[in-house]
Amino acid sequence: MCYGHDGHAALQQSLDRRGLLRGSLAALAGIGLATGLGATAAQAGGDHHGRRPVPKELISLQLWTVRDALNGSPGYDATLAHLARIGYPRVELALGYFGRTARELRRFLDGIGIKASSSHDGIAADAAALDQKIADARTLGQRFMVVPYLNSDREDDWKRWAEQMNVEAAAACKAGLRYGYHNHAHEFTIDFGNGRRPWDVLTEELDPRLVHLEIDIYWAVTGGITSGEGVADPEGFTLDVIRSAPQRVLQYHVKDRDPATGDMADLGTGMIDFARILRGHQVLEYIVENDTPDVTPQQTAEVGYRYLRRLRF
Repeated sequence: MCYGHDGHAALQQSLDRRGLLRGSLAALAGIGLATGLGATAAQAGGDHHGRRPVPKELISLQLWTVRDALNGSPGYDATLAHLARIGYPRVELALGYFGRTARELRRFLDGIGIKASSSHDGIAADAAALDQKIADARTLGQRFMVVPYLNSDREDDWKRWAEQMNVEAAAACKAGLRYGYHNHAHEFTIDFGNGRRPWDVLTEELDPRLVHLEIDIYWAVTGGITSGEGVADPEGFTLDVIRSAPQRVLQYHVKDRDPATGDMADLGTGMIDFARILRGHQVLEYIVENDTPDVTPQQTAEVGYRYLRRLRF
């Protein structure tokens, strides 16, 4: 895979691929004419006096975005080196260590100038697995460790998982780590039959002194639209989710949404008003992600980084 592409050209390819309507909206946004059209690339460009940028040192990439490149061509080492050249100072780990120990991976990442600040790890199977998970995170120099996905239509399962996460979070806290949970849409759409949803259980049961939230903005917006609660104002729904939770929101997954299909989209080519959400609540880490990259994983990573570096809120 050639890494010598132009990031701005990659963004244009993404816009073209999404069709005339999306391209037209993005073009309007680029010259400041998109007022009232919802979020587009307007949020990332232009002269925004008095607005702040996303701090470069807080920008990260979820490695799930580039999983095809990690597992295939050009491979793990070349892909991570490319992320460093783009400018990413940190990544959120996923999919394991690709044949390295935690110590060996730390040495490699230090060598290319990238920090593994966070990771996605499932709930540990037993105490020994939890000890190993925490030890590896400490070796890698992580600040965060996050449970990436849980799903059940049984309320008791969510209560049990919350109890397990509280136990793990207490152990992580003793080791100097922050322990979090990452949402999808179904936490807002599954109805246990009594008007209660998984999100209600989690926010009631997870100890706010120990567990923080990593809000995936795309999935929160999608959950609001799918449930009907956020159709009129998906960003407002997302901000309500953030503000009403007793747990602190310390990390974002910054992922855009195609207004026509509802699919994931490269940053700046979709409908989400990220500037509004970021003005409403700031976090300690802004993690670029797209599960289904528009062109190539590498281009999606570069487009996402450039978008966040231009964003003012």
